[in-house]
Amino acid sequence: MAAPLEISPQLASESKFQSLTRLGFAARGLLYIIIAFLILRTGRTEDLTGALQYLGEGSGELLLALVALGLGVYGLWRLGDAAFGMEHPGKDAKALRKRGTVAVIGAIYLYLCYKAVRILQEQGGGLSNTRQQADTVLDLPGGQLMLAFAALVLVLAAAAQLRTAMSCSFLRNLREGAGEQEWVKWLGRIGYAARGVIFLGVAFLIGRAALDDRSDEVGGMEQALDLLSGPLLYAVAAGLMLFGAFSLVEARYRRIRRPPVGPL
Repeated sequence: MAAPLEISPQLASESKFQSLTRLGFAARGLLYIIIAFLILRTGRTEDLTGALQYLGEGSGELLLALVALGLGVYGLWRLGDAAFGMEHPGKDAKALRKRGTVAVIGAIYLYLCYKAVRILQEQGGGLSNTRQQADTVLDLPGGQLMLAFAALVLVLAAAAQLRTAMSCSFLRNLREGAGEQEWVKWLGRIGYAARGVIFLGVAFLIGRAALDDRSDEVGGMEQALDLLSGPLLYAVAAGLMLFGAFSLVEARYRRIRRPPVGPL
């Protein structure tokens, strides 16, 4: 039996930036848990933005503000990795490819932070949706090819998620024996596999829109979930719930490497 998880004194030496990055992992986990909860409880499908809006309903403003802060710092940490290579050092093709990927992830989470702030300001209704953005792309010269390229990127991202689920490479970034816990491994494996399914669904929607030259066929996470039904939808929702739980484990036990610019 694996040893129980213990609290490490190493956390005390982390910078404020590193500690706030942990809040970002927790915020990401909370959003995925909300998405899964809504599906399993009511059958309602949402994307990450919808989860932010749900969180901001009623008396959730303070929690949404904390989530916005966490998402912002998490996005900056990812961009820091892209710039300085804390997680992916080196300048070979493989390292540069990974750093390019984390730069995109960082930009996405900064955008989610922006959306959370807009929701707090009660201006979320004016934000453009995925189909409006696709319509803008299709109006550009070569817009269909751009959408087709985006679909291909998402297929590759889905393959990476599924490969991560199979190899359990996500355990390498955990510390204090967390990676040796069987339940932690299965949280990650099932969670990453569920995300891979979602990425494939979004890639299908974008690729179909590119082929048909119709922006109304584009969809994001919510529409990808709508492609599923019955037991498959609930299985993927359960997987997203587990990914959210794994993100909470990462919030506590992930190695957060310090940017070379020093602590904030």
